Amino acid sequence: MLLTKMLDAGHVNFEPRFPDWQSAIHGGCKPLVADGTVEAGYADEIIACIEKYGPYIIIAPDIAMPHSQENAKGVHKTAISFMKVAEAVAFDADDREKDARLFFTLASQDHEQHLENMSALATMLDNEALIGELLQAQNISDLRTIAAKYQI
Repeated sequence: MLLTKMLDAGHVNFEPRFPDWQSAIHGGCKPLVADGTVEAGYADEIIACIEKYGPYIIIAPDIAMPHSQENAKGVHKTAISFMKVAEAVAFDADDREKDARLFFTLASQDHEQHLENMSALATMLDNEALIGELLQAQNISDLRTIAAKYQI
């Protein structure tokens, strides 16, 4: 019930566009910052990791899973947020396969919880029909319908 959990926690947002990928990372963290799950600096930790390691957060075309590669400071709870961006965010101007519109931002207090969340998310995102519907979703009501349909 991963998507339902995100909805119930208020960890969902929809955005029209961002001027750059760094702004998109901050946007994806916004619901987590709003309720104290993470501190505002967590987005900067993710950005620093992407600058160091490249766009490792792109797990498939249109799908990003922002998270810190290192022991991020400022994570107070384990959670995932969902953000849909209407206009694709480019992480590599030379590789459009690295564009993303669906962002699943992970915050984990320990490595084991992080792996559990990544595994649950990977299972959920292995459904092409579900991805197609998430890409079409326009609001929270659409997400609730998708969550109910797929029991996620």
